[in-house]
Amino acid sequence: MTRHRPLLVTADVDLLDDVLALAAGVALDVDVEHGPEPARARYPHAPIVLIGDAAAQACARAHLPRRRGVVLLTRDHGTDRLAALADAVGAEQIVRFPDGAAWLTERLATVAHGPAVTVSARGRILAVLGGRGGAGASVLAAALAITAGNVGLRSLLVDADPLGGGADLILGWENVAGLRWPALAATSGAVDPPALVSALPSRGDVAVLSCDRGQPGGLSQDAMAAALDAGSRGRDLVVTDLPRSLDDAAVLALRAADRVLLVVPAELRACVAAARVAATVTPHTDELRLVVRGPAPGRLRTRDIARSLGMPVAGTLRAEPGLTRRLEKGSPPAGDGRGPLAHLCRRIIGDLGLATGAAA
Repeated sequence: MTRHRPLLVTADVDLLDDVLALAAGVALDVDVEHGPEPARARYPHAPIVLIGDAAAQACARAHLPRRRGVVLLTRDHGTDRLAALADAVGAEQIVRFPDGAAWLTERLATVAHGPAVTVSARGRILAVLGGRGGAGASVLAAALAITAGNVGLRSLLVDADPLGGGADLILGWENVAGLRWPALAATSGAVDPPALVSALPSRGDVAVLSCDRGQPGGLSQDAMAAALDAGSRGRDLVVTDLPRSLDDAAVLALRAADRVLLVVPAELRACVAAARVAATVTPHTDELRLVVRGPAPGRLRTRDIARSLGMPVAGTLRAEPGLTRRLEKGSPPAGDGRGPLAHLCRRIIGDLGLATGAAA
């Protein structure tokens, strides 16, 4: 089992020195970040997260996922302010220096010398967007959620493109009852994660949070944060279908994602458009991967496209005859588990470290 290091989020040099000295005393390395965004990728997986009081408000505003094992560090012995900060970041403990140094040393020693620590299991998050309009990103996102369900994983498809027509339509679930985005935006502060997921349209182990074609409008960061938190707590895989024009909610989803897939048709103009999309995405993630979709009328090869865009390849999607016809008839993409699309989805899910129950 991989042993992750504790994470310290602070820009307070004195506090940093104190924590590193305690960690050195128990032969433990600590990952240090000055703010929430650089810390986001490691935040869910660290065995313990230490947040300096001066960084707490920024961490709360960044909508980092709720998790166990968060500790608020401070030299302030006030009560009300610290209690509010601890609540804002979901801290289970407040450690006041220097009095709390002994407790923190003991906790760090447990991390250093005990068995590898895992935080409460959280689902993986995938984000998918197109390199140009009509690239097939929404179909891939839906197919990933369906494939996860087919191989025994619980999945949630989050539709983050208000102008995309609705993820429920791609699945053929437009008549399935359940919560859509407008209702979530009105109730996200009052619904606990299990209740939120159970209120969504679902079939088997697959649920979808779709935009409402009857109530167009943008998505808020708070609603997106609630959806991602609920999904990652209750599902093995959360797939977000993002717009190419990033709004605040889409940026939040990008920053939360364990992997971001950019779908690019194997065409010259699509590659040029995808380069512009990639430029807007890369400031928000280090996990951008390329999916090349065939056919390639000009015989562009995947490795040539990857070289021109300067990004690693998650996979190539060969043309699949009959896919459009099946979608028009209301069959979900990759629903039967066969064909190039289903094969690619199993590979992508397996690359995330999730068991697919079948060879990729």
